[in-house]
Amino acid sequence: MNSFHEKEKKLNNALNKLKNLELSNPDMQNNVESLSTQKNQLEIEKSELENKYKLLLEEHENLGKKLEEIQNREKLEQKKQTEFSEKIDELNQETDTLLEEIDKWQM
Repeated sequence: MNSFHEKEKKLNNALNKLKNLELSNPDMQNNVESLSTQKNQLEIEKSELENKYKLLLEEHENLGKKLEEIQNREKLEQKKQTEFSEKIDELNQETDTLLEEIDKWQM
């Protein structure tokens, strides 16, 4: 019987200690707060990076359009130069023909 009372007393002491045990760990609470702060900071950084990415995509698209315009203008200029060279060749041929005709008339 004595051991039963001792066991009961020990059990009651253990239960009292468990009741008095504080379940919240201050280090754990600090870690949770720190992680929450870091999470918020990362979300802000993510949002900023997404905005920068969108701006870069828009800038890339605009630069692509400008490059295409420049290439089109360059092609047009090359075409004009080719046409001009052809016209000069035609005029040279006509001039040669006229000079030959003049030489014939002078003889």
